[in-house]
Amino acid sequence: MFARLWRNSAFRFGILVLLALLAVAIAAPLLGTVDPAAMDSAHINTPRGTRGEFALLDGSTVAHTFWMGADNFGRDIYSRVLYGTRTSLLVAAFTALVAVGLGALLGMLAGYFRAVDVVLMRVMDGMMAIPAILLAIALVAALGAQLWTVVIAIAIPEVPRVTRLVRALVLTLREEPFVEAARALATPTPTILARHILPNALAPLIVQGTFIAASAVLTEAILSFLGLGLPADIPTWGNIMAEGRVQFTQYPGNVLFPALFLVPTVLAINLLGDGLRDVLDPKFAKR
Repeated sequence: MFARLWRNSAFRFGILVLLALLAVAIAAPLLGTVDPAAMDSAHINTPRGTRGEFALLDGSTVAHTFWMGADNFGRDIYSRVLYGTRTSLLVAAFTALVAVGLGALLGMLAGYFRAVDVVLMRVMDGMMAIPAILLAIALVAALGAQLWTVVIAIAIPEVPRVTRLVRALVLTLREEPFVEAARALATPTPTILARHILPNALAPLIVQGTFIAASAVLTEAILSFLGLGLPADIPTWGNIMAEGRVQFTQYPGNVLFPALFLVPTVLAINLLGDGLRDVLDPKFAKR
């Protein structure tokens, strides 16, 4: 299976870029030159490439090179962008897990039990009528801006799409002979769902999860850019760009450097999803 995936150019590009970003996220404490939250008023809006002494949080100073410059609070943008990689990947991964897990559970219940289907899918239709970004903003405002609340706020609008996908698969799978045979043998319903139906829905769920992860990175950046995402003391690409936009004409790097990380991340996750779809989906594999 992996050999087939590796032959797919979209998957190969996506996985290599994501592995590089994952390495950056893990090694951020080593690659980052200073604490991303440390401020030095002597280096406000310092141009990139400048060398000097940076005041640390404990009051000491260290020789430092501002590879990407400093923002209007005197914080090193290079270190903030590196730590922002960690935050964005965490949000993407946890959002995909929450949305896919909850959507798969609800979709199996709706597809297998007709009485549940009538009520549950009307609720899902109502949620899909609300724009995802507006629903996320409302949830963040109600729950507060923390990592887990942002993950939940981004994941909830994605749940109806996953639910509809799984429901459609279950409606087909429940009529298959192997499911009817399991029912004839008095197999408990939870066992049928877990052992016979869920494994046959995993491939579409994995593909859908990658697209949710890509959307989560963008949505988190939008929320942070609007000031509704994670707190300013947690570096994210969105709040770095939000803080830099007021001085974009004078210091465009404050916005462009985090954007240069954001764009390939979303592109790589989408290409990874395309590659997985091409190999795992029988309709695309035949092509």
